[in-house]
Amino acid sequence: MKTILDLISQHVRALGAYVPGKPIRQAERESGISMLKLASNENPLGPSPLAVEAMRAAAAEVNLYPDNDATELRRQLAARHNLQPEQIFVADGSNALLDIICRTLAGPGLNCVSSQKSFISYPLFTCAAFGEYIAVPARNDAYDLNAIAAAINENTRVVFLANPNNPTGSMFDAHATETFLRKIPGHVLVVMDEAYYEFGQYFATLRGVTYSRSLDYVRAGRPNVVVLRTFSKIYGLAGIRLGYACGHPELLQYFARLRTAFSISATSEAAGLGAIRDEEHVRKTLANNAIGAAWLLERFAELGLHTISPNTNFVYFETDENADFLAKRMQAEGIIVRSLVPWGIPNGIRVTIGTPEQNERFFEALKRTMRQSVAL
Repeated sequence: MKTILDLISQHVRALGAYVPGKPIRQAERESGISMLKLASNENPLGPSPLAVEAMRAAAAEVNLYPDNDATELRRQLAARHNLQPEQIFVADGSNALLDIICRTLAGPGLNCVSSQKSFISYPLFTCAAFGEYIAVPARNDAYDLNAIAAAINENTRVVFLANPNNPTGSMFDAHATETFLRKIPGHVLVVMDEAYYEFGQYFATLRGVTYSRSLDYVRAGRPNVVVLRTFSKIYGLAGIRLGYACGHPELLQYFARLRTAFSISATSEAAGLGAIRDEEHVRKTLANNAIGAAWLLERFAELGLHTISPNTNFVYFETDENADFLAKRMQAEGIIVRSLVPWGIPNGIRVTIGTPEQNERFFEALKRTMRQSVAL
């Protein structure tokens, strides 16, 4: 006689699972030593103090249900971005937004397109929504926008563009975006995933490059462009799960029908409202990140490792061995880094840019680990 476990659909059985960065407590239990986690691109300066203060105040009212639409946060985000509140949709993180987008638009016989060496959640949510995922080969560890445009067909419903890209840290500019969008038919939604927007903007300004005009398309009322932002990175609020989409009001109304009711907690909305007021925390984060990025690039060059000049709060690099093996030995040294084997990059590693002291600790551990590799 069959049990309920025997009746799980083949579709669900075949789905891959998201592989998160290893939790620090788990790594410490496994290794028996204190750990420094540099695997998940978390803000090394911690959360915004104003956000923490706002969460403490909101905690006194958690007996009440939250505002399902995060009305005040939407209003303030709209004012910051010169949008209307109806053009902002708040959800519990970027992954939730991606899931909703795929459930809204993907389905049997339809496909979503992106690049190889890009965010691991894109194929997971596409396939969960019964869609086909098309990964176009990367070009020089970056998006090949011409090839992505050429891969679109009548069954394509979504194109995912992570800009800057996770996990390689590559970035394309506003002109490339404009050229790409001219090629995109109206039946395809272009998702501009700008989780690392503030870092990308900072590095682009240093280089004299116009990084993104993505919100201009939203302001112009273009229905097939949606822009995703998050509070997890620059604001240091990864643990509360808060992100938002900017797009056409009618499209966002359909997204709202698929969002779990009350998924944005009262403390999450309060934290977001506090964080966007904390310009000093943002400034310190960007300054620390720029110093760390430059320092790490110099150190990687000393070791002769292939890296990409970062536009984010992490650095991508490649080794001569399997990344899982190197990450395991780094953990034995007390450092958690992100193996990119689950991304299909067998020798790729992603490391978060930390404080100067954390970066030095990472680099010393990396040198020891690479010497062990040579000895083996």
